[in-house]
Amino acid sequence: MEEKNMQEVMEKAQVLIEALPYIQRFNRKIIVVKYGGSAMIDKELKKHVIQDVTLLKLVGFKPIIVHGGGKEISRWVEKTGMQPEFINGLRKTDAATMEIAEMVLNKVNKSLVQMVEELGVNAIGISGKDGGLLRVEKKYSDGQDIGYVGEITEVNPKILEDLLERDFLPIVCPIGMDANYETYNINADDAACAIAQAVQAEKLAFLTDIEGVYKDPADKSTLISELTVSEARELIADGFIGGGMLPKLNNCMEAIEKGVSRVHILDGRIAHCLLLEIFTNKGIGTAILDDKEKKFNHE
Repeated sequence: MEEKNMQEVMEKAQVLIEALPYIQRFNRKIIVVKYGGSAMIDKELKKHVIQDVTLLKLVGFKPIIVHGGGKEISRWVEKTGMQPEFINGLRKTDAATMEIAEMVLNKVNKSLVQMVEELGVNAIGISGKDGGLLRVEKKYSDGQDIGYVGEITEVNPKILEDLLERDFLPIVCPIGMDANYETYNINADDAACAIAQAVQAEKLAFLTDIEGVYKDPADKSTLISELTVSEARELIADGFIGGGMLPKLNNCMEAIEKGVSRVHILDGRIAHCLLLEIFTNKGIGTAILDDKEKKFNHE
């Protein structure tokens, strides 16, 4: 074998060996992947994400995908000629918009199921309505009515546990019901966090359009690879975290305090970001962990 080819083979072997301790540590553990952002729009990125999650399943993880679909919902709302209405930056979801949202999210859901099945893994798409998975109450924005937007009050993980036990890959769209069995749209980040807590996931990974958590967002060299809950609270208190990162980081900290071992914020625009974060020593995003947990990654 030529020296160049031998070098390439050895590098591939090294990558597999580097992944071994992570595969051993997380074998048979649940990982929840919140799938959103550009990775849902770009066809190539979408393919890479599904390949990553399928590989996690085949090497012994128990993945659950929770997906959004906000951009696709907006596109279909515009197609119908409806004018979107926002209150405090949140879309008001009237009955007609809710009907569109449910149709679009179910369409997205089944397209993801199809992609996983094409790779030889059994997947099942469900919504939070199935099996009483996500119970909600009406959410208000500073006391104002924003329509059919739900706040999660209860998670019944039995349907997910049954699917995982039977070797299926569950794919969840964030639609839930209230006590009167009315249908509500749910923020996908909130749904992923609540589900991760309910199934006591080992990991929760957010695929976003940002590289991770920065101490100074204007300085790309300040990306933080690992962050404890206490360190995250300090960053927030010192005013380093703002905008859309603040609610996401609060979600991450709450998930950890309620039993999730690690939360990862990843740039879904990078091909195979899930594999790079989970199976390599350096990682590429930000891992958030409990104060008691040893920083074993990114060393």
